[in-house]
Amino acid sequence: MAMPKLAHTPAAQDKLRALGILALNGMFDEMDAVGVLRYAVSDVLPGDLAIVSSFGADSGVLLHLVAQVDPSMPVYFLETGKHFTETLDYVETLKKHLGLINVHAIHPSPEDVKRFDPAGTLWETDPDSCCHIRKTEPLEPITEQYGGWVTGRKRFQTKERGVLPHFELTSDDRIKVNPLAYFTDADVNQYKIDHGLPEHPLFAKGYKSIGCAPCTSVVAEGEDPRAGRWRGLNKKECGIHFDFNGAIASPMTAATKHTLWKDGAFIADPFHEWTEADEPATASYKHVPLPVFLANRDAFLATQHPLGLLVLPGDNVEQVEADLGRFVSVAIKFPAFSDGRGYSTARLLVERYNYANEVRAIGDVLQDQIPLMRRCGFNAFVVTHEPTREALIENRLPEVALFYQPVGVTEIPVGTRPFLRRVH
Repeated sequence: MAMPKLAHTPAAQDKLRALGILALNGMFDEMDAVGVLRYAVSDVLPGDLAIVSSFGADSGVLLHLVAQVDPSMPVYFLETGKHFTETLDYVETLKKHLGLINVHAIHPSPEDVKRFDPAGTLWETDPDSCCHIRKTEPLEPITEQYGGWVTGRKRFQTKERGVLPHFELTSDDRIKVNPLAYFTDADVNQYKIDHGLPEHPLFAKGYKSIGCAPCTSVVAEGEDPRAGRWRGLNKKECGIHFDFNGAIASPMTAATKHTLWKDGAFIADPFHEWTEADEPATASYKHVPLPVFLANRDAFLATQHPLGLLVLPGDNVEQVEADLGRFVSVAIKFPAFSDGRGYSTARLLVERYNYANEVRAIGDVLQDQIPLMRRCGFNAFVVTHEPTREALIENRLPEVALFYQPVGVTEIPVGTRPFLRRVH
């Protein structure tokens, strides 16, 4: 017997509506994705259903289902302004390959971006707010037009999604349809092969879940497929996907979660460690070891992805003098408290080469060093030593009044007579 249509109403949830959702979830086999979507389109919310797609690593599977059931279904793509160029290209590839005729790009409000994120760096310090102005706010007036929408979420992706049903009644009194809820990673990949779907260009590079470029990283073997999203942060959802129980990631506390100290606060670190699996052509927000950069210089210079440079003791930074403008950050490693070679490297960058971007200290960074590091040009510090973290937060670093090696031409080292000192 066919289920009655669960019409969208502005009224609050009631028991009959919730029971209707429960009955819907008992009608379909776990793997009957086409059946779930077809029934949602024809019987549950005919003409009142849309899909929001990230056009990410697995999006081709859900969009292939849409093309089979109703290629005219409205498909909305959140064009946040922070996507990989490969993702933007993939949108066009899938539209053409699947014959989708009703795809729309949603952009954030220019006024909101200008007001809240004028430098485009809000994701570094407050990714929740960045997602809000670039995803949640632009999407809200769209979703208000529909009684429900289709998602590509799956149970295997995170433990929070581990009980995801095919149909869910959300806290905003709409119906979400999750045709792929029971698909495993292997099921998704096999579906792509069986139907000859074009792959996202970054998938083969280790990007298993692909969102905005600054907040997406490669996933290692055995990791949760979404481990590369907002890596290291207390954040698992962008805010547009409320689980069936209304849960969403709680706000972050930057001072206790982050290790990068910059501009007077501990903030989210967009950079990730370079690995042997990384490819120069697709590397983004990686501190590339200096020898690796030199060996693959042309490939790194040919891309537009933000990059950093990693300088270890013994590396000759003069070898990359002509290319320093390619890096938005230079990380200088201090393997031990007593190894002072990093100070000289920072001074070369700042004083001789006029490098004006981020110069960060990593490794054995302790509170006694930071004032000296700042004198040499460091403006960011990766700090894991708890007493040093507390000293930074409480603004009680030691002061350096006496020094034996001057910086620039204005400082005078202790024990010298200024009138006898040459100025070069």
